[in-house]
Amino acid sequence: MSKHFERELVADRAVVYSRMPADTRHEVDRTFEIPPIAYALTVGSYLGFLAILTAAVGNSELIIPMVIFSFFIVAGFSLPTIWTRLEPEKTSKALSWGRFRQQGILTHTGHVTAGEAMAQVLILPVLVFFWGLAIAVILALI
Repeated sequence: MSKHFERELVADRAVVYSRMPADTRHEVDRTFEIPPIAYALTVGSYLGFLAILTAAVGNSELIIPMVIFSFFIVAGFSLPTIWTRLEPEKTSKALSWGRFRQQGILTHTGHVTAGEAMAQVLILPVLVFFWGLAIAVILALI
């Protein structure tokens, strides 16, 4: 909901500069404080799912779709990686695995330990990977 401010109140309290202050740089943290190993495990789980399905089905007609799916997974995870390295220049880095295990991270809903954070990040990719394993077992038994 918006609120109307009288012009006099704004003029009284506002700080107006004739030119921008010299130190206006803002530190942008795009690391999300998650160590890169979690990111790699996520990508590996999705690519592992595709590899398991490709091996289980063994159909040569699926080569092109699987290559396309793999390309989209790699592209979908590469673009955010590139985004974290873009300008403006930053000093923030992702937490190392040791610091991540010691400190955990602060989320929107509060502080979580490293195990809880990894569970939140990896639950879907790991379930998808095991879904591929289940499909492979079913196909092997049929």
